[in-house]
Amino acid sequence: MTAVPSLADVTDCLDRLYDPHRAESWDAVGPVCGDPEQPVHKVLFAVDPVHAVVDEAVQWGADLVVTHHPLLLRPVHGIAATTPKGRVLHRLISTGIALQVCHTNADTADPGVSDALAEALGLSDLRPLAPAAADPLDALVVYVPEEGAQALVDALSAAGAGAIGDYDRCAFTAPGTGTFRPQPGAHPTIGAVGDIEQVRETRVEMVLPRRLRAAVVSALRAAHPYEEPAFHLVEMAALSSSRGAGRIGVLAEATTLQGFADRVAAALPATAAGVRAAGDPEQPVRTVALCGGAGDSYLDVARTSGADVYLTSDLRHHPASEFREYGGPALVDVAHWAAEWTWLPHAERRLVDALSGQGATVGTRVSHTRTDPWQIHVAQPVGPTEESLR
Repeated sequence: MTAVPSLADVTDCLDRLYDPHRAESWDAVGPVCGDPEQPVHKVLFAVDPVHAVVDEAVQWGADLVVTHHPLLLRPVHGIAATTPKGRVLHRLISTGIALQVCHTNADTADPGVSDALAEALGLSDLRPLAPAAADPLDALVVYVPEEGAQALVDALSAAGAGAIGDYDRCAFTAPGTGTFRPQPGAHPTIGAVGDIEQVRETRVEMVLPRRLRAAVVSALRAAHPYEEPAFHLVEMAALSSSRGAGRIGVLAEATTLQGFADRVAAALPATAAGVRAAGDPEQPVRTVALCGGAGDSYLDVARTSGADVYLTSDLRHHPASEFREYGGPALVDVAHWAAEWTWLPHAERRLVDALSGQGATVGTRVSHTRTDPWQIHVAQPVGPTEESLR
């Protein structure tokens, strides 16, 4: 990679950080516009792909805008500049600015949107609120003559087997004796038809993503010296991963619900809606469940999570009311834009680090343009009098 990366270089990094294959099936993530070969000197991070953000990108001279929310979430049959979205896309293209979306693939990443929100609030010991299943794995066991064991491990590794966390070519080997008798029609590498053979062999064990099963088996057959290699595959038990929606974490010191709400207000960018809380203001708070963005679909999970409070956005009256009737965690509701804005500097740092590791540099900027749709908030007294309710 050159010192100035191409758009393809940058989006490849983003895809490794926020795998587009992990986005929800209904989502629209990845590149929206831009030439993969164009150089990228400046990257602007924002929550929403709206006119104000495009104006900022043009004025700053950005080559790429990375947003959390999609521009074209639903299928369209045209992008005429007669609609707000069409005008945004035409402006981006006419000014040579690319657009990349990291939405639900960033929500469930590790680390992702909810990790950034948790970090902003000072939470530690994080774990997913709704863990995603780990990628299904197979265990491969194959027997090979001792002298061919390392070459076979190399071939299987090249096909994707043996990758565990930040390590690759992971394998276990053990010596043993293999025995077989070639039948008529066989063309044995070792021995002769009709003769019982005993060969010093190595047992090789490796794990592999189940989606790569066919490729790994094909590599095994191509690299193995035997006409009919002996091997078996076992589907491994399903496990939870460190990825998933939301996070649960703990504060360094316990506080009250009022104190926690004040902490949230101080940590997030200001919006007209501010911060709402439901519960006893003096209720102790130490364990926090949260979900960046709209998280009412995880209310039941949060209720049984053992958390003292659940923080999310866009809570509706009936779900919130029913949640509180159970007598479980308190609720804190914040502006959707404010909660997800915390991910922008998080993603900025990760992209810069990833590109730096490949010898490339870009200028970056986090947009502070407030794209929360609400502009006015009029505070009312808490606990209205009977007269005011008539």
